[in-house]
Amino acid sequence: MPRSNNPKKNLDEPKVYEIRLKGQLDTQWINWFEGFNLDTGNPNETRLVGEVADQAALHHLLRKVRDLGLTLIAIRLLEFKSPTEEP
Repeated sequence: MPRSNNPKKNLDEPKVYEIRLKGQLDTQWINWFEGFNLDTGNPNETRLVGEVADQAALHHLLRKVRDLGLTLIAIRLLEFKSPTEEP
């Protein structure tokens, strides 16, 4: 099925995001980012990758970054996952 041309509707569909943070996030904090993979291969940053259900969940995730006092480097949409799309 084709994707909706309604941008507001697309905001509520699951997407996979990459979130890059300055510095190394200790693995004890990964529970704060449930469902995300933590990559600390770069000594200068932490990379989180995971699915976000909708825009409200993305904002909640960004509040967690803020509450931990982390410096946000970038957010990047990696994959659009529409439940109505066929593989």
